[in-house]
Amino acid sequence: QVRLAESGGGSVQPGGSLRLSCIISGNLYCSYDPSWYRQAPGKEREFISKRDMYGTTYADFVKGRFNFSQDFSHDTLYLQMDNLHPEDTATYYCQLQTYGVGCEGIHWGQGTQVTVSS
Repeated sequence: QVRLAESGGGSVQPGGSLRLSCIISGNLYCSYDPSWYRQAPGKEREFISKRDMYGTTYADFVKGRFNFSQDFSHDTLYLQMDNLHPEDTATYYCQLQTYGVGCEGIHWGQGTQVTVSS
């Protein structure tokens, strides 16, 4: 079983920065593609960024502000968020899509809250 644990959320003023972390643990013998999503109150969960064999893709609303990186030696994902806007306020989730024989699945962390306000 794969487990994901996000951290690094908090409150920040507009224009500020935060770095989110997501530690991956459990059975990691499966291949996987990691992603970040977020969900604002009263809204549906929305895609932020994904890493796969083709590279890293970003939603248009975060291009140039967010950076998705990965530390393979520590099984940790990072989302560096700069120039934050009030509309970035949401709960942020990391996700793993696992694949391969006996590995198909979607796994989510518990989320970490980000609040951008003056």
